[in-house]
Amino acid sequence: MELTTTPQNDGFYFPAEFSPQQAVWLAWPERADNWRLNGKPAQKAFAAIANAIAEVVPVSIIVSQQQYQPAKMLLNASIQLIEMDYNDAWMRDIGPTVLINSSGQHRAVSWQFNSWGGDFNGLYSPWNKDDQVAKNVSELLHLDFYQAPFVLEGGAIHTDGEGTLYTTEECLLSPGRNPHLTKSGIETLLAQYLGIKKIIWIPQGLYNDETDGHVDNLIHVVGPAKVVLSWTDDRTDPQYAISLQALALLNSSCDAQGRQIEVTKLPIPGPLYMTAQEAAEIEPSKGMVRKGNERLAGSYTNFLMLNQTVFVPALDEKQDKIVSAILSDLLPEYRIVLLPAREVLLGGGNIHCITQQIPH
Repeated sequence: MELTTTPQNDGFYFPAEFSPQQAVWLAWPERADNWRLNGKPAQKAFAAIANAIAEVVPVSIIVSQQQYQPAKMLLNASIQLIEMDYNDAWMRDIGPTVLINSSGQHRAVSWQFNSWGGDFNGLYSPWNKDDQVAKNVSELLHLDFYQAPFVLEGGAIHTDGEGTLYTTEECLLSPGRNPHLTKSGIETLLAQYLGIKKIIWIPQGLYNDETDGHVDNLIHVVGPAKVVLSWTDDRTDPQYAISLQALALLNSSCDAQGRQIEVTKLPIPGPLYMTAQEAAEIEPSKGMVRKGNERLAGSYTNFLMLNQTVFVPALDEKQDKIVSAILSDLLPEYRIVLLPAREVLLGGGNIHCITQQIPH
């Protein structure tokens, strides 16, 4: 049922990803203008990721009628497949953000979705099917939901579950999202719909990120007042200045509880580039322009934390083990699982972008 109140008024809030989770949802990739070779390599990558996650919590995947059987053949029998209309496979951004209250009850938020920028700089059109996914999933889960009156994607926000929200100015203040809202107006709405008390505004997201700098490609909140940050020591890399600026901001910020934020640097892969062959295997489109030698927005922070397991994209043989060791030291109680994810990256995101967790 669609509610007419707000989560803040009803005592619901956005819990941390590192808190207990009960399920994960994905959507099946098939757009030929985003996924090469009609999505077949991406489907294998998605299936491997979903199958690994299904060893930890139940997994549900939305799929088109045409792809139902091909998906079923690649996925573990335990995974639930649900036929649903959608435009592309970024469940983090099109799925519901599920909130909890102090009694352990659940409600969902359906954000307005406009393909990361609408008519201004959106990546595909139409996006009307994607805009209905959060509502449809909420109803399948028998969750009452709030329809937010503004554009937002799940990849644009991170929280510690204790009142602090992390986002980027590049994304939330981009002219394609909510040009009618001021920064303070957006802050008010985020407080109302996520039950948060303080927003930490990082200036920019990862270099060449076509989502206008989603925060989940730059940082990940791994514990109360603990953040990992995409980093490079190469001063000639355009990412260096972006990460340095983010580090300075985080180091000078306190969270909603007044704690100093502890930052751990996580090397970026590569730099990684799309090959001419990979670009040629994607059907041309207006919004999602794919070119050989284009810098990919590769990031190791785009991982999923799930009940003492971290599912990390494997993107660069030189860096994968280094990143795994850093995360193991930082999160000794977690199992670190590396999963091949270049095919997901070629579509514009990674493991965090294609998953949406449902809290306990």
